[in-house]
Amino acid sequence: MDSFIEKIVVKKKTFKDYLISIGIVLAGTLLTLIVGLIEFLAPFWFIIAAAIVYFMYQFITSSNIEYEYIVTNGDLDIDKIINRRRRKRIFSANCKDFEILAKLKGGLNDRRIQNINSKIMAVSSINSENVFFAILNYKGERTVVFFEPDEKMLNSFKLFIPRKIEA
Repeated sequence: MDSFIEKIVVKKKTFKDYLISIGIVLAGTLLTLIVGLIEFLAPFWFIIAAAIVYFMYQFITSSNIEYEYIVTNGDLDIDKIINRRRRKRIFSANCKDFEILAKLKGGLNDRRIQNINSKIMAVSSINSENVFFAILNYKGERTVVFFEPDEKMLNSFKLFIPRKIEA
């Protein structure tokens, strides 16, 4: 029997994301005023201002991020969706490649993940209740993947790797 499970997780905006948005608005406003003061650009001010506003909108909305988890017969695919416009596959592997799949309890201080440099963060917030991590060799490098599976996904993984799951 084939299994197919999907879940979408919306990344929560951080204080840093809001600061970047404010910086973009201030820089765009300042640039628009400077263009208005330059004499030979004054006739094109409205067109340039519209272009600046458009690019400000594009930059600010690019911080709207969702992660889609797709589990198909033990294969986990994670896509990053930016402002519901662009999709990029950031991870794809079979759960049998996992060394361990465990719930993240102690934050990023867990001894099993401290010395791993390659990290894939696909969570709403690292402080969420239901964050799990998987350790594996991915693209020739030891990698830890953080994600938020639901019960159906965990049960699907238990069918393929029952001894590698710590809940």
